[in-house]
Amino acid sequence: MSGIQISGLLSNSAFDWKSVVDQLIAADSIPITTLTAQKTANTDKVTALASLKTSLADLQESLQTIRAGNLFSSRNVSSDTTGTTWKSNSASGATIGAYKFAVQQLATASRLQGGANIGSGLATTSDVSGLTIANLNVGTAVTAGNFTVNGKTVAVALTDSLQDVFDKIHTATGNDVTATYDPTSDHVTLHSATTHVVLGASNDASNFLTVMKLGNNDTDTVESSALLGTLKLSNPIISSGLSGAITAVDPSGNGSFTINGVNIAYNVNTDSVSAVMSRINKAGAGVTASYDFAGDRMTLTNNTTGDVGMGATEATGGLLDALGLSTAATLTRGKNALFTVNDGAVLTSASNTLDASVHGVTGLSVIVNTKSTQTVNVESDTASMTSAIQDFLDKFNAVQNFIETNSKTTVSGTTVSTSILSDNREVQNWATQLRALAFDQVSGLTGTVSRFDNLGIDFDSTSGTLTIKNADKLATALADHPDDVQAFFLTPSTGLVSKGYTYLTSLISADSDQQERINQQSSDIDAQIATMQTRLTAERDRLTTSFIQMLDAQSTAQSQNTTLTNAFFSNNNN
Repeated sequence: MSGIQISGLLSNSAFDWKSVVDQLIAADSIPITTLTAQKTANTDKVTALASLKTSLADLQESLQTIRAGNLFSSRNVSSDTTGTTWKSNSASGATIGAYKFAVQQLATASRLQGGANIGSGLATTSDVSGLTIANLNVGTAVTAGNFTVNGKTVAVALTDSLQDVFDKIHTATGNDVTATYDPTSDHVTLHSATTHVVLGASNDASNFLTVMKLGNNDTDTVESSALLGTLKLSNPIISSGLSGAITAVDPSGNGSFTINGVNIAYNVNTDSVSAVMSRINKAGAGVTASYDFAGDRMTLTNNTTGDVGMGATEATGGLLDALGLSTAATLTRGKNALFTVNDGAVLTSASNTLDASVHGVTGLSVIVNTKSTQTVNVESDTASMTSAIQDFLDKFNAVQNFIETNSKTTVSGTTVSTSILSDNREVQNWATQLRALAFDQVSGLTGTVSRFDNLGIDFDSTSGTLTIKNADKLATALADHPDDVQAFFLTPSTGLVSKGYTYLTSLISADSDQQERINQQSSDIDAQIATMQTRLTAERDRLTTSFIQMLDAQSTAQSQNTTLTNAFFSNNNN
C-alpha cells in the first residue's frame, strides 16, 4: 500500500483523507472485480450453450423429418405420353417400375332407355284455336316477337292462340302460305300455293319456327321434323302432358315403384316429373334419371360403370309405364374396361380406374379415358429424400462447426488464445461422439446400404463435417434401393435416426444441466459480491469516521498550540 501517503497529518499542509479511503476500498474491492469477470464469463458460456442447444434441437428435428411422412416410400408417377389426359397416382410404397397400359375398351355404364314420345301431342284435334302460345306443351317456351315467312314479318304475342299465329302467317304472305296442325303426327305444316317456302331472317326475334321444328327444304311444303308435344317437367304428373294414363295408384293418387330394389313413392296430384327424377337420383338406387327433350324420353343410367344390370318394376298402369321405363324400355348393358399391362394377358375392370385389384401393381392407380397405349412410370420421390438428407447434413455440420468454433485453442508464437468453451471437455466430446455415430455401420442390415459411405456421403478431409462426395451414388441408391435406404435410417433401435434421436435427447438434457449449473454458480457469485459490498460499505463508514475523528483531534491540538504560543510570547514581552 505504498501509494497511500498519510504524513503531515498534524502539520499545516492539507490532508486528502477521502482519497486515502477510496484507495483502501479499491484495494479491498479487487476480489469483487475478479468475481464479476467470472460471472461475465459464465454468462457468455450460458449463451453459447443455449445456442448449441438450439442447434442440437434443429439436428434432432431433421431426424424427425426423416422418420415422419413415409419419406422413403413416397412415389412420383409420370407418363411418357405428351398431353395425356389420363390421371395416375400412387400410394406410399408403390412398386417402382415402368408399366405400359394398352386400353382396348373403356368401361361404360348400363343404361335403361325409355320409349320415345311419352308426352302427348299439342292437341287431340286439328283445332288449335284454344291453345295459347304461352301454355303450349312444348320443350322450349315460345318467345314473343317477329319471325319471317317468305320475306314477310309475322308478329307473335304470348296471348295469341296457335291458330292466331297460323292466321297471321296466311295474312302476312298474301293468303299464299297456309299453316295447319296434324294431331296424328303431332306436326305443324306450312304450304305455299305458288312458291317454295322460305323461313327465317337474321333479325328474327321470336323462336317460333325453331320451337315448331320447322326448317327450309327448298320445297313448297315444310313440316315439323319431330313430334312437338313434350312433358311439362315442373307440372304435377297429372297435368304434365304424359300420353299414357296412370291407373296403378290409389284414390288419392299415391303410387310407388322400385329401382334396383329401392322403393320410390310418388303422388300424381302433388309431385312433378322433375321431383320424381330428383327422388330417384337421391334414393340410393345407384342410378341417375334424365329426360331427353329431343327424343321425348326418359333414361336411367347406372352411376357406376361395368357390365351390370338394372331393374325397374311397378304394377301395370303405373308411372313407369307412362314414362316408357317398363315394357317399352331398352336395357343397354355396360361394358368392362379391357386392357393389358406390359403386353401381358387381357385384363378386365368394371371401372375406368385401373388399380392394383385388377392389374396387380401395388399402390398404382390409373384413371383412363381414351383407348390408347401409354407408359406410366412409378419412381421414388428422390427429390424429397435428397432434401431431407441434405437438411440433416446441414444441421449436423452446424453443430460440429459451432462446437469447433467455440471450443478451439490456438497458439501463435507465445500467445495462446482460447474460446468460450475451450475448457469444456464434455461439449468437445459431444462432437466426437456425434462423428462416431454418423461414421458407424448400422448392424443387422443385409441390403445395399449400411453406412453413409454407401450413399456417397463422407466426412470432409479437413473438418468434422459431412458432405455428399458422390451425388450419383446417392441418386442411384435413392432411386433403385429406397427400401435399403429406409432400413439404414429407420430400423428400430439400431437405425441412424433411432440412435441419433436418442443420443441427441441426452445431449440436449446435458446441455440444459450445464446451463443450470453455471447459472447457479453465477447466483452464488452474486451472493458473494453482495456480501463483500456490504462489508466494504461498513469498512468505508468506519474509515470515514476514524479520519473525521483524527481531523477533530488535529483541530484541537492546533487550537491548544496556538493558545500556548500566544501565552509564551505574552510572558516574554512582560
